[in-house]
Amino acid sequence: MKISDIVALGLWPKSKKTTTLKGISELEELGYNLFYIGKNADLYTCPGEEQKVLLVRSDRCSVFDIPLNLEIEGKGISQTTISNSGAAYAREAGIRTAILPETIDQDLSIAPRCQFMELCKPLEANIDGEVVQFEFIFRNYLTGSLFDACQNGNDPYGLDLAKDLKQWHKFDTPIFTPTTKGVKDIPLNSAKVKEIFPEIVSSMERLFKEFTVYAEGNGIIVVDTKFEIFINSKGDWVLGDEVLTPESSRFISKEDFEAQNYISMDKQILRDFGKKENWKEKAKELKAGEKLNVEVPDSIKNKILDGYSTINKRLSK
Repeated sequence: MKISDIVALGLWPKSKKTTTLKGISELEELGYNLFYIGKNADLYTCPGEEQKVLLVRSDRCSVFDIPLNLEIEGKGISQTTISNSGAAYAREAGIRTAILPETIDQDLSIAPRCQFMELCKPLEANIDGEVVQFEFIFRNYLTGSLFDACQNGNDPYGLDLAKDLKQWHKFDTPIFTPTTKGVKDIPLNSAKVKEIFPEIVSSMERLFKEFTVYAEGNGIIVVDTKFEIFINSKGDWVLGDEVLTPESSRFISKEDFEAQNYISMDKQILRDFGKKENWKEKAKELKAGEKLNVEVPDSIKNKILDGYSTINKRLSK
């Protein structure tokens, strides 16, 4: 399938620019053609007529939606392994995923970075007169932006939470805090989204609860998780493209959590470093297509890799 076919089917957003650059030779020679270069991964069309693409993760890094000139060797392979494991967990729970279970020829050197993805459209619906896309977010603990909102007396999701809840309060059952998906994620009324998508929300809540128990039993506390839902060519809803990974969830090792050391085992380490180095302010001077030049010590890189390695060992299915 060519990128022109994908566009014609309405399966590729016009806002995302494609590339005419050649990709990895061992893939191109087999009929896979590079068509999109992302911040952290690249996409290839696949030979044949199936509506799928090949995702190839790189070692490139980005934080705060800022592309960096930073690569951490081995990060892409670790992320792919964790992503495959998360998708397998969801499928075993009876949830369809955009990540396909088939694998590319394992003799290829690039194979550990590859995933086949079903081509899908983002789930959309009319909310208060506007068509929006969604992020389905579930939280086990009160922290982050929701804690800040509560402190300021705001109720962005219509949950009517008690005003005196402390940070890191554990909810008896996970709370649902949906947002729009876009340049700026806007909180949505929880009850309203549940009413529109009762099956999806109940399925995601069940998956989140079960995974939380599984993860804690393997030494990882799941603080929260973001699910993105897509519609495939058959009209079925599917879960993708990051499923129960550090890119979509906040994971903290159980031993750190019990010591009240609430540091996520993922690129939060890089985000915290970037905050200290004022990357957001520096990035304002970047031109379109430019990357921010940063210097990151090996100690930070190794800490990030150690986090991914620990997640992989503890959660792999």
